[in-house]
Amino acid sequence: MDNDDGQIGQVLSRRRALKMLGLGLGGTAAGAGLYGGWFFQRQNSAGTIGAKGLPGCVVRPAQIEGPYFVTNELERRDIRANTSGGSVQPGVPLTLEFVVSRVALNTCEPRAGIQVDVWQCNALGVYSGVADNADQFDTRGQDFLRGYQLTDANGRASFRTIYPGWYSGRAAHLHFSLRVITDGKVTGEFTTQLYFPDPITDIVHARAPYNTKGKRDRLNSTDILYRNGGSQLLLDLKGYPDDGYTATFDVGLNL
Repeated sequence: MDNDDGQIGQVLSRRRALKMLGLGLGGTAAGAGLYGGWFFQRQNSAGTIGAKGLPGCVVRPAQIEGPYFVTNELERRDIRANTSGGSVQPGVPLTLEFVVSRVALNTCEPRAGIQVDVWQCNALGVYSGVADNADQFDTRGQDFLRGYQLTDANGRASFRTIYPGWYSGRAAHLHFSLRVITDGKVTGEFTTQLYFPDPITDIVHARAPYNTKGKRDRLNSTDILYRNGGSQLLLDLKGYPDDGYTATFDVGLNL
């Protein structure tokens, strides 16, 4: 069994977060609960995340950065285009908003000025800016599906991207990193990955251009990284493939 009371990456432990939020280990706030050792939010009758009286920040597990992060990414909201030539990556649109908070006594405080980096593969499982001999692509000099935003006064940062494709050995996912920048230096960092519901991935990947890649070889349940807390990194998607999907992801930090 996982030790869910230990500190994961640089997020607060469950025990410490609940104590600071004024909730006992066995207690819950209205509309909230404990599941699998992590604090979570239930959906209300309107289908939106959140409940009256429930803080917006939650504890999330960290996961590895992976091999495809590159430095000097662009500050931009729409990360679909390649700046060299301006070509836009095809795929089902996805609007992803992050809400970053600091866990404080009995509440959550919005964290402004946090750098949120996002990077992901395109509809065919290819990342920009790297050479990969195994998957036989070399996209060095390109920067599609990469970028960062700084959180605003409400701790929010939004990205316009596409639903990711897949590559061998991994379920559909994207990467993000939260960085505290002080005097031009990174003084705190939290990195993890986000996952997508398998039924929706099946629908999206049956469409062009995803379907030219063929059927993926991993579900969430068979992805080795998803097994390490991935259920708490699963996006709650709203929308349809024709119009695109939206999702909001809350995360509480103590950086």
